[in-house]
Amino acid sequence: MRSSWRVGAGFAAGAVVLFAVAPIALSDFRLSLLAKYLCLAMVAVGIGLAWGRGGLLTLGQGVFFGLGGYAMAMHMKLSDAGPGEMPDFMQLYGQLDALPWWWRPFASPWFALPATVLLPMLVAFLLGSLVFRRRVRGAYFAILSQALAAAMAILLIGQQGTTGGTNGLTDFQGFFGYDLDDPVNQRMVYFVVAGVLLLLLAIARQLMLSRYGELLVAVRDSEERVRFLGYDPANVKLVAYVTAAGMAGLAGALFVPAVGIINPALIGIVPSIEFVIGVAVGGRASLLGPVLGAVAVAWAKTTLSEEFPAAWTYLQGLLFVLVVAFLPGGLSSVVRLVRRRRPPPDPAPVSPAPAVAPQEVTA
Repeated sequence: MRSSWRVGAGFAAGAVVLFAVAPIALSDFRLSLLAKYLCLAMVAVGIGLAWGRGGLLTLGQGVFFGLGGYAMAMHMKLSDAGPGEMPDFMQLYGQLDALPWWWRPFASPWFALPATVLLPMLVAFLLGSLVFRRRVRGAYFAILSQALAAAMAILLIGQQGTTGGTNGLTDFQGFFGYDLDDPVNQRMVYFVVAGVLLLLLAIARQLMLSRYGELLVAVRDSEERVRFLGYDPANVKLVAYVTAAGMAGLAGALFVPAVGIINPALIGIVPSIEFVIGVAVGGRASLLGPVLGAVAVAWAKTTLSEEFPAAWTYLQGLLFVLVVAFLPGGLSSVVRLVRRRRPPPDPAPVSPAPAVAPQEVTA
């Protein structure tokens, strides 16, 4: 009961900070930056579930982030172009005479919106089914997921006429009928991002506390014992991997209207590693740690890259090494350690029980 009260108070405090304090204290530019950081935090929530609870070191979340982002960007470009028209970048490059067939379904919001989540989940399901059935785990799984991110970035760069190449998709005018140049609408996008982040945190907490969450931890700690008990560890890990992919795809979809661009540089190997660094810094085993770590690392990248543009990458790698070597539980482990070292409260004085007079025993 006390734990649920703390969780409810924590969600309420987070809602107050995101919906009341931040819009008042931050300028429109800083608020748009915060929206960007919160989108990255959504990816971290999924990584915290898959890696922190399931032991799946996912170094390819940029793939699912990019699938959701490009699905949303394609719909927005088609909406800006108008019915039956080609997006502006296709006309600029002049490589196509007609809209590609696989672009056409994204003109409908009823297709594009579900695709931002279902398409990454489908790709994760296909990949995870092949990998987990063959009992690929540990560093081999991490390298395979990282190779997938590199392959997708190369594929997008090579298709300049249909994906924008290295430039990606940008210069969006509207978002479901709202003008993105209007600061009021930009704030609306921020509120949507903040609300979705809180929703994903609630879903992740429910999964962690459920019977499935306990089974996921058991698979991480002793996969063979779980198999002996009659469960299939491949299915357990597959659910976590697909769920994390769906969260990353939704984050990518909201990243596009919040930031205004999606390109291969945002979904390759380096961004995928940065996602993991944020989760490691915050603490992958906790619920809120990945969110705070992702926001902190993204903010540090924005701030320090302006001062040290050539050295920021090395500073980021050094931060990851230091956390893994000296603080494997992340910053959240420091909070738990402080709580454990607090002296217990003094017990309340107990008043002595009143003496009871002995009764005579009659025959």
